[in-house]
Amino acid sequence: PPVLSERCSMKAKTILVVDDSATIRNMLKAHLQPLGHHVLEAAGGRAGLEQVRNHDLDLIITDQNMPGMDGVTMVKAVREGERNTGVPIIVLTTETSDQMKAAFREAGASGWMSKPYSPDRLDSALKKYFG
Repeated sequence: PPVLSERCSMKAKTILVVDDSATIRNMLKAHLQPLGHHVLEAAGGRAGLEQVRNHDLDLIITDQNMPGMDGVTMVKAVREGERNTGVPIIVLTTETSDQMKAAFREAGASGWMSKPYSPDRLDSALKKYFG
């Protein structure tokens, strides 16, 4: 079993990071992997859905603004799909409007974080969803 960091004693989870920015994906991976988590990546909503269909996930972190399929559309598709329908989905985006937050809530998102994200806030979210 992977060695877990002292700041996070939870069991290793499989986390999908969906963002068209390789920098954001790499930052999240650099934060999550040392905690012992397995991180899958997708550069957009369509690729994210492919990962959702092919893997058992414990958490999805997604952006809103991505080419091809945006985050709200992807969240709806996950919730209406056949696999991982109940997995927590955290939105990580620069979007801050109440309308956008409402759209994500209606689509089935579990939580919201603004970019740039704070590592402490991410750790709090992980504890919330993983116990």
